[in-house]
Amino acid sequence: MKEITTDALCKGKKVVLLAVPGAFTPTCSLKHLPQFVEKADEIKGKGVDTIACISVNDAFVMDAWGKVGQGKGWGYLLLSVGAGDKIMMLADGNAQFAKAIGVDLDLTDKGLGTRSRRYAMLVDDQVWIQS
Repeated sequence: MKEITTDALCKGKKVVLLAVPGAFTPTCSLKHLPQFVEKADEIKGKGVDTIACISVNDAFVMDAWGKVGQGKGWGYLLLSVGAGDKIMMLADGNAQFAKAIGVDLDLTDKGLGTRSRRYAMLVDDQVWIQS
């Protein structure tokens, strides 16, 4: 695991960035991320250099979530995302990125603290093209 800046991630590259409220949550694990894993080759075939998934979780959680389903994680059948080398897993532990782009979501009343809204965006050489 290592830190990466948005410059290093996006400069001179086409990036699909998807965000989810939380790793290992049912909707994120069963519907959102698996769709991107399944279509990763098709997306990259359209000139996308990197597909990255970001969530307000720590780096260890994001790393484990990306490995589940590859025989490297705990292997819970219902949470088998298997992102492998197809999806880069990014941690926004303190919601700094979510807050900076205005997609933070206060779920304190549900005991979840600050999270990110669910979204997907296309970034081309550091320019947000569409979401």
